[in-house]
Amino acid sequence: MKELTSARVRVLISALIFALFCATLAAKDKPPVQYQIPIPAAPDFSALDWLQGRWTGKTIPPSPPGDLQLTVGPDLEKHFVVLRGEVSLAATATVPATRESWMGIISAEGTNFILRVFSSRGFITRYRLIIEGAEIHLNPEGGDAPPPGWLFRRIWSRTGADEFAEAVQAAPLGKAFFSYYSAKFSRVPPPAKTSPAP
Repeated sequence: MKELTSARVRVLISALIFALFCATLAAKDKPPVQYQIPIPAAPDFSALDWLQGRWTGKTIPPSPPGDLQLTVGPDLEKHFVVLRGEVSLAATATVPATRESWMGIISAEGTNFILRVFSSRGFITRYRLIIEGAEIHLNPEGGDAPPPGWLFRRIWSRTGADEFAEAVQAAPLGKAFFSYYSAKFSRVPPPAKTSPAP
């Protein structure tokens, strides 16, 4: 009986080795399979071309005195537009001084653009961009961690080749928007190219 079982095991092992050998030979005859993940086309951000670059701004009355910085440029194979900004506002009788840095990422969602803003205060806010001629409206759409109990919206209005105006409005939930601040931005010219020394 042991000899019969031992013989069956040898035949089974031999059959498995033969099947594996045949499968290996068949696999050598086939070209290797190449897997590809389809890459989406880069979005058409041409409506935002004028905004790209480095900007510096100042608030305008009746806003509290303040300074602003903004840098805008494409990133990651032009699939996104990245914004980096700083806002510094003086204190008023009703609002304490404000200093905030933020980073935003504009991406395409169908035919629309979405801006996600990450603030140095820990807020993460989502805006939908509506482009109407020389104006870009940033309308709030919540976010992962928006300022609790508050909504903010912005309008960027192109006023010249190298300038634009920003109007920021705020509203407590369920109440009307009011002007938080307004500012004028000017493009920072690129640094002059220096010639190599002779």
